[in-house]
Amino acid sequence: MKNKFLFIDRDGTIIDEPAVDFKVDSFNKLKFKKNVFSSLLNLKNHNYKFVMITNQDGLGTKEFPNSKFYLIQNFIIDVFLSQEIKFCEILICPHYISDNCKCRKPKTEMLIPIFKKYNVDMENSFVIGDRETDIKLAENIGIQGILYGKKHYDWNKIEKKIINNNNFIIIRRKTKETKVKVTLNLEKYIDSNINTGIKFFDHMLCQFAFHSRIFLKIKSVGDICVDDHHTVEDVAITLGQALFKTIQKRVGINRFGFGIVPMDESISRCVLDISGRPYIHFISNLNNVFLGNFNLNMVKHFFSSLSYSMRSTIHIKSNGENDHHICESIFKSFGVAFRNAIFITSNIVQSSKGVLL
Repeated sequence: MKNKFLFIDRDGTIIDEPAVDFKVDSFNKLKFKKNVFSSLLNLKNHNYKFVMITNQDGLGTKEFPNSKFYLIQNFIIDVFLSQEIKFCEILICPHYISDNCKCRKPKTEMLIPIFKKYNVDMENSFVIGDRETDIKLAENIGIQGILYGKKHYDWNKIEKKIINNNNFIIIRRKTKETKVKVTLNLEKYIDSNINTGIKFFDHMLCQFAFHSRIFLKIKSVGDICVDDHHTVEDVAITLGQALFKTIQKRVGINRFGFGIVPMDESISRCVLDISGRPYIHFISNLNNVFLGNFNLNMVKHFFSSLSYSMRSTIHIKSNGENDHHICESIFKSFGVAFRNAIFITSNIVQSSKGVLL
């Protein structure tokens, strides 16, 4: 299991940093940042682990003895513990810049044991600090950085940014035929960004995203010079895996969804059961012709591949005269059905078995 981490600077981020000597060596210099406790407690409830990582120039010298530092440091830790917030690791570099040590931020030496001990979720972990060295540290270890400060992010904004990011799912699939990346967020709708190299297919996926009110970003590079089969299939597989992973986090979803969408002379009906049981039933009078560089024969195959990768039952029935209208109403009806199915109606699993997926 991957662990989500926040690597948090101390002085200037958790507590105020004195402007004169930059040392918090007495209680009259100690002041906690506004909302740091409430934000970290909320982030803890989103399963984040906390690491304090700080440069303390000259710690252990006559100018900055250990006794003064740890008197304040231990008090800080005790206050956080009283609020049920624990730092699983505390990393301190005691050197000056001139010492040219290997552990001082933005160098990564102090973090090596963390990455050996824990399976770090790189896509959902952050470095938080008030200096550019903290952002550089994030860059050096390959995760996101958030710059704390009046002109940047306070703790409320940091909390919101991290939680929003936490709702994004990224799934990648790479074969000898295609390379697909899907980014998904079920919690709020943002205009989707889809590029598969098949323009009509992009249009259909955008219709699904819009009518299900989710954010969907898809980037696919494939052998469409051969035909569209591999790209459509692998996009469906990757999208289904992303949907499956995201749905797993939502307790109490409606589970069943239906959508009926007319488009001029055409009409499509979709019934969806997010059940853990893949099955596809597809009836349509689409002709095996191309719309742009998209073969309409791939519509059924897309939903078949999607059904198995998202482990859900999908029934689709459509009829009409215009292939464009029929195809678009199919994807729209699936979007409406999906939106209904993932709507949270209670705090219990909608199955007598006690488990869906």
